[in-house]
Amino acid sequence: MTAEPTLKPERPFFSSGPTAKFSGWDISRIKTESLGRSHRSALGKSRLKYAIDLSKELLGVPDDYLVGIMPASDTGALECAMWTMLRPDRPATVAAWESFGNVWIQDAVKQLKLPQLTALDADYGEIPDLASIPQENDVVFTWNGTTSGAKIPNTDWLAPGRPGVTINDATSAIFAMEMDWAKLDATTYSWQKVMGSEAQHGMLVLSPKAVQRIEEYDPEWPLPKLFRLKKGGKINTGIFEGATINTPSMLATEDYIMALEWAQALGGRKAMFERADANAKILTDWIEATPWLKNMVPDPAQRTNTGVCFVFQGEWYESLSAEEQAGVPKKIVKLLEERDVGYDFNGYRDAPPSLRVWCGGTVEQEDIKRLLPWIEWAYDQVKNG
Repeated sequence: MTAEPTLKPERPFFSSGPTAKFSGWDISRIKTESLGRSHRSALGKSRLKYAIDLSKELLGVPDDYLVGIMPASDTGALECAMWTMLRPDRPATVAAWESFGNVWIQDAVKQLKLPQLTALDADYGEIPDLASIPQENDVVFTWNGTTSGAKIPNTDWLAPGRPGVTINDATSAIFAMEMDWAKLDATTYSWQKVMGSEAQHGMLVLSPKAVQRIEEYDPEWPLPKLFRLKKGGKINTGIFEGATINTPSMLATEDYIMALEWAQALGGRKAMFERADANAKILTDWIEATPWLKNMVPDPAQRTNTGVCFVFQGEWYESLSAEEQAGVPKKIVKLLEERDVGYDFNGYRDAPPSLRVWCGGTVEQEDIKRLLPWIEWAYDQVKNG
């Protein structure tokens, strides 16, 4: 049997959300002046606006786009965009290829009940035919499949100046992949993904075209207060200057700011892209070289550089029952969590039995390298134990 490795990752945090804090993170480094203060105070509002401005700068968001802090993480931001921008009198397509994209389909079908809706889906590891989406359709899509590891390879399927609006769930892609802002009307993400910050708050990025749609359209369905972006028939610009819709956590805000300043000091989003690419290459090369594993995504052009998902194969694994196969990744994760080697890297509960290792920019290459021999050891223990 394979000998138990001795060298452990220094930071065994491989969860796909909330993800690892950046190396050197320490709670004592968080600025606390805004804690215990009103978020409406000059100080509170200035810190919220700083988080918005720094996000916009690091991401290269165009000057005429709006960026705002939303409640309820990426989910709240994305559903706000759907509730305020999608129209019953317009055709819409929701494209999905993993769990969260399928939630947006259910929102459109069961909640908004859009009469001119097309649901375009694909199995885990695959991407649907995005080029089949008519350019006049509004479209909701997930840039990177958080639970499948499949990303869009490009935005060629979105024509410049298309009549329909594009609503982009970018939560496990942004800060790891470049956004094609000219083709994106509403883009959403959460602090707790690629930046490794605290959960609960999301970000909403709106193009001028998105603002126009919101201002000219009053939805027939009820809008919860948390989704109300207009004031006096116009976009409430205060939301995009630090006046949040509801009370935010200033502690979470300061934690996000600290992560943004860390990324800025590294070299900005380009440095974050490079770190994620390097981490993912180590992992994907190992998967390719390991005969009893395969990447969940067959097409290399569609493979993520953040939440890399991989499944098992081979004579022994395929001889197991479905229940036994489902137990293999769970047993591997349990063995390594018990030894403080790797935490929370089991595949998503609705995905095929798999492992999912986060490779975003807050993870160090050396920790990825140290994890892999342990997975080999644990697999051997499960197979022969």
